Amino acid sequence: MKRFFVWTLALTLFAPVPRALGEEQGHKAPAAALKKIPDKLVVLTFDDCNKSDRVFVADVIRKYGFGATFYVTEGLGFLSNKKNYVTWKEIVELHEMGFEIGNHTKTHPHMPRLSKAAMIAELLHIEKRCAEHGIPKPGTFCYPGFGNSLSCVQVLMELGYQFARRGVGPEFKDGGKGARGPAYDPEEDHPLLVPTTGYAGPDWKFEDLVWAVERARDGKIAVLCYHGVPALDHPWVNCDPEAFKKHMRYLAEQGCTVIAMRDLVNYVDPTRGPADPYAPIRARVAERSGNPGR
Repeated sequence: MKRFFVWTLALTLFAPVPRALGEEQGHKAPAAALKKIPDKLVVLTFDDCNKSDRVFVADVIRKYGFGATFYVTEGLGFLSNKKNYVTWKEIVELHEMGFEIGNHTKTHPHMPRLSKAAMIAELLHIEKRCAEHGIPKPGTFCYPGFGNSLSCVQVLMELGYQFARRGVGPEFKDGGKGARGPAYDPEEDHPLLVPTTGYAGPDWKFEDLVWAVERARDGKIAVLCYHGVPALDHPWVNCDPEAFKKHMRYLAEQGCTVIAMRDLVNYVDPTRGPADPYAPIRARVAERSGNPGR
């Protein structure tokens, strides 16, 4: 699986860019309509519909007035294991609490393997389920397993998605148990390839959170990803509840502005981005290969 992903990523990074994709990203919104990006701007996201999203996480982050995005999938154990995964009723409650409900596909597949029609079906299913429960159509997306490709970006653009979050690689090594990643730079990164600055797991400690927040300066944004708190089905992305409370307390004490993915639209023009979505990633990989300690 990992070897296949590396091969897919290599093809993606060096694939030719359709002309229409570059043209679509040429439009710019009036700069006056956007807020200046403050230092310590943090995007907070949660993947996979873990039960802890509703029974623990929501109350902790609401205590601090934080925004957040919960990325919904009916894959993994969602349909069969209601002990470890939320119900749609609980997802509605998260929406009613003011949090964003984002799209994480119907079955949680490796998206680059799918045909265009299959990708669209995965996305439209969650849109339909949200509509059935009175939740607005998702405007942001999270790539399952962090797998992305140029064809995925193009489909998301065609369906009107504004932002999409990828993982920490290829710029940073990812052992699959939590890792550091790049800060999101809206001046460089494509809005449908927003990098994860850190995702929780056994290999991602408190000092890594501090490191991520320190990257959020000079127009760059820290994007955090959590799974279960705890992740009962997937211990490799687990976050201990007490550690999570410490993380959120730190963000508050540091005066961070903590937002949902959708709220990036207040700071970033989602119609603006590089004609070649993967060009900034290739440049960053090349830079880090020459300075691996950076």
